[in-house]
Amino acid sequence: KLIRDRIRPPLNEDGTVSEEVPVRPRAVICSAMGKTTNTLLSAGEMALEGRVDIEALRTLHLGTCRDFDLPSQTRTEVETLLGECQDMLNGVRLIQELSPKSLDQLVSYGERCSVRIMAARLNQIGVPAQSFDAWDVGVLTDDTYGDANLLPTAIDSIRERFASRIDPNVVAVVTGFIGHNTKGRITTLGRGGSDLTATAIGAALKVDEIQVWKDVDGILTADPRLVKNAVPLSHISYEEASELAYFGAQVLHPIAMQPALKSDIPVRVKNSYNPSAPGSVIDKIGNPDRMVTAITCKRGVTLMDIHSLQMLGAYGFLGAVFSDFEKHKVSVDVLASSEVSVSVTLDKKQREEDTKALCEDLSNFAEVELHQDRAILTLIADVRRSSDVLATVFRSFSAHGIKVEMMSQGASKVNISFIVREEQIDEAILKLHSCFFEDQCDVGLVEGGQIR
Repeated sequence: KLIRDRIRPPLNEDGTVSEEVPVRPRAVICSAMGKTTNTLLSAGEMALEGRVDIEALRTLHLGTCRDFDLPSQTRTEVETLLGECQDMLNGVRLIQELSPKSLDQLVSYGERCSVRIMAARLNQIGVPAQSFDAWDVGVLTDDTYGDANLLPTAIDSIRERFASRIDPNVVAVVTGFIGHNTKGRITTLGRGGSDLTATAIGAALKVDEIQVWKDVDGILTADPRLVKNAVPLSHISYEEASELAYFGAQVLHPIAMQPALKSDIPVRVKNSYNPSAPGSVIDKIGNPDRMVTAITCKRGVTLMDIHSLQMLGAYGFLGAVFSDFEKHKVSVDVLASSEVSVSVTLDKKQREEDTKALCEDLSNFAEVELHQDRAILTLIADVRRSSDVLATVFRSFSAHGIKVEMMSQGASKVNISFIVREEQIDEAILKLHSCFFEDQCDVGLVEGGQIR
C-alpha cells in the first residue's frame, strides 16, 4: 500500500512544466511476505500437537536478507523477531493453549519482519525509509482479537504521531493488519486488514491518493478465475467498492473504504505484477453511465426461511425475530421480509451451534427452514435502471433454468442480490457477464425498455 502526496511538477528538458503527476510517498504499508500468515497459523497448530518448527519462516526472511545483501542490523532485527516467535510457539507447546489473544501476537511476526526488510531495501536503493510497527504510528483498536476495529480516536492519534515523531522526508514503512488495543496488546484487523491500515493512515495525513497494490489490474467486472473475459474498471465509487468487497470480491477489505470515503481521498488499485497498467480509481463519483458495474458472489451460504405461527403483526414478529438474532450474535447478509415471514442468508463463518440455538428460540413462535449450499449473486448496478437490469437477468435465468430462491435490493441502492443454488452460481455469473460486459447476450440486453 503506497500513500502519496503531490509535490511540484517536474520540468521537461526544455524547462516547461511536465504534465506528469509527481508524487512523494509518505508511507508504505506492508503485509506479510508470501504465505507467511498461513505458515504462522500452521506453526501454531503444530505447536499444539507438540512440534515447533519455523525453518520455513527463517529460510524465507533470512534468505531474502541475503539475496538483497541487506545490512547486518536488519538481519539481526529479523532474527530477533523470529527468535521471539519460536519462544512463543514453545510456550504454546508447553501450555497446550493458543487463545485468540496469543494467535494475534503469533501472526503479527509476519508483518513485523516484512517492514524491516522493506525499509532496509528502500534505503539500499536510495529512498530514505524507516520501519514502524503500527502501534508506534498510532494505530489503536478495540479488544476484539482476530477481527479488531479501529478506535474512533485512531485517525487523530495517527495524525499526531506522524506530526511529532516521523520525519516527513522519510518514507514510513508501517505494518499492516495489526495494531494495539488500549491495554497495549497486539490485535489484528482480520484478513485484508492492511487495506484498512492504509486508508486510515492516508485519511489521517490528508494525502492526495492511496494506492493499493494487488495481483490483478485493478477492480474487475468479475472474478477472473471464473470469467476469463473480466475487464478492469477505470473508475468505481466508494459505495460500489464497499458493496463489492462485502459480497465476496477479494480485492479490498469490506470496511477499508470508510476512512477514504470520509476524507474524500481517491484510492487507486494497481497490479504489482503489471505496474504500467493504470488500475482502478475509487472515488465519490465512479462512472454513473454504466448500467452494471460488476458481478460478484458469496458461496457456501445458508438460506433461512422464517414463517410466523402467530398473528403478531409485522412489528411484533420482526422485533421478536431480530431480538433472537442479536441474542445469539448471528449476523445476516441479505434479507427479504413480509408481514408474516422473513428470509435471510447466513454467512458460512457462523458457528453451527449458534445457528442451532437460534433456530430453537425462533421455533417458539415461527416455523424455520434451513436450505444449505446456496450462493448470493450480487450485481453492483445503477438502480435507476433496475427495471432494465432485472428484465435482462430474469430473461437469462429463465432461458437457462436458473432458479432464484430469494431476491433483495440493498438499502445502499447500488446492489441487487439473488439467492441461487450453489451448483448454478458459475453458469449464472458467466451468462450475466456475457450480457452486461461482452455484448454477447444470448437472450438480448434490455435497455430503455427495448431488447437489443
